[in-house]
Amino acid sequence: MFVLQNQRLEQQLKFLYEIDKLKTIFRRTNLIADPERFENSAEHSWHLAFYVLILAEHTNKSFDLLRAMKMVLLHDLVEIDAGDTFCYDEKAHEGKEEREKNAADRLFGLLPQDQGDELMQLWQEFEAGETTEAKFAVAVDRLQPLLHNYVNGGGSWARHSIKRSQVESRMSPIQDGSMQLAEMMNAILDEAVKKNILSA
Repeated sequence: MFVLQNQRLEQQLKFLYEIDKLKTIFRRTNLIADPERFENSAEHSWHLAFYVLILAEHTNKSFDLLRAMKMVLLHDLVEIDAGDTFCYDEKAHEGKEEREKNAADRLFGLLPQDQGDELMQLWQEFEAGETTEAKFAVAVDRLQPLLHNYVNGGGSWARHSIKRSQVESRMSPIQDGSMQLAEMMNAILDEAVKKNILSA
């Protein structure tokens, strides 16, 4: 990387170069557009920003749209260091919180302090899932892979013999962000069981 006279700009560019690595972190969710390929975490984050933008009217309470979009864009940056943890793999979740906290410290520490602090606070807010913005951001984060699995004939559910009860448990935060989306989720799960793409 070239050296700049403007240290703040140099730090910002270093961060932007570093987060390009998110494009190399692959998830267990297949693309709808190309079911033969897994989506990467950068694609997932980009897609969630559109979920927030397009589905905002279905929230339980009005919220700060930009704040929620920021959360979904940055929530998985920690996977650059910590990797993607498959949500139904209990063993892989051991130590996940510490790995991700260390990753957040390193990545957001690349930025000028004011920006790094802001992103850290947003990441922590998303993880806590307590504010209206975080609840909706978490809701769409859970919903998006569910829709991909359904459209793709079971996707990771089928590959890993996932049961409906496991999916329901994982998807339970959706209702905190949107009862309408939660109702849709239940209808989708009913259909998935009927179509034998999800075990009852």
